[in-house]
Amino acid sequence: MIYVVATLTIKPETRAEFIAGAIACIKETRKEPGNIAYDMHESVTDPSKMVFVEQWESAEALVPHRAMEHMKTFGRIAVKCFAAPPKIEIITPEKVETR
Repeated sequence: MIYVVATLTIKPETRAEFIAGAIACIKETRKEPGNIAYDMHESVTDPSKMVFVEQWESAEALVPHRAMEHMKTFGRIAVKCFAAPPKIEIITPEKVETR
């Protein structure tokens, strides 16, 4: 099993656009083979912080996710919304990798 935790900081004026894109992406991602859970959480103390928590059956199941059309669409939206580079943590039983 593999977990991905992505912490994103977005520009306040893009919040509504970001959330709309995220909701559409989440809906489609949950249908992907190997996906166990895919959720977005909004910080209660900082409205510019969004945290995605993903759970996948394996690292191999995560590979096609990056190339899915709904991820490309969301990526085009998200990149315009970022106020800072995203922090991505990939968590496996062996290690935690931060990108």
